[in-house]
Amino acid sequence: MSTTWSGGGWDGPAVRARVREKAAGDPALARFGARTHRYVLTPPLPETAIRAFEEAHGIALPPEYRSFVATAGDGPAGPAHGLLPLTAPRPEAASETGDEDDGWAADDGWAVDDEWREDRLPGRLAAPFPLAGPLPGPLARPEDVTPGTLTLAEHGCGTYDRLVLNGPHAGEIWMLDPDWGGFTPVSPGFRAWYGAWLTAP
Repeated sequence: MSTTWSGGGWDGPAVRARVREKAAGDPALARFGARTHRYVLTPPLPETAIRAFEEAHGIALPPEYRSFVATAGDGPAGPAHGLLPLTAPRPEAASETGDEDDGWAADDGWAVDDEWREDRLPGRLAAPFPLAGPLPGPLARPEDVTPGTLTLAEHGCGTYDRLVLNGPHAGEIWMLDPDWGGFTPVSPGFRAWYGAWLTAP
């Protein structure tokens, strides 16, 4: 599929069709992260829910991400172990079937749930993004460099993709790898980040 969006937004039905194609091509859930997200894409969020989230946290979500959750879906099918939901926590119970209504199939108490909750502490998302540029290498206090960012997905071993919400790097995706890689940009925006996963064989 050469295009999954039109104009400034996403083509929700095309995204969902491509996710179904990826699922059909991976019945054993052998691709990285597939056993977690199971190619389930929950319905888009209502505009009222997105706006309420932005107002509650004093932010404006980057347009590429905002339009995705408004028109395509609110995860979990996506890069790494899947796109985290925006407004409500990931369901804690493991799904046995992987059907669309069941959502996540990750184990109860997944570590990324703590990251998700920390992002939503008062003032954290609206705080200025503290970095002027990449910060490679081990990080003693990763929590000091992640204000102003939203966790999108987990790779495992404490490594996360995060969306920068404000400042000169707003809209970019950075990878947080506190043990080895530091905090560095990996994609110019949500469209490129999610689109690369969506179109990969």
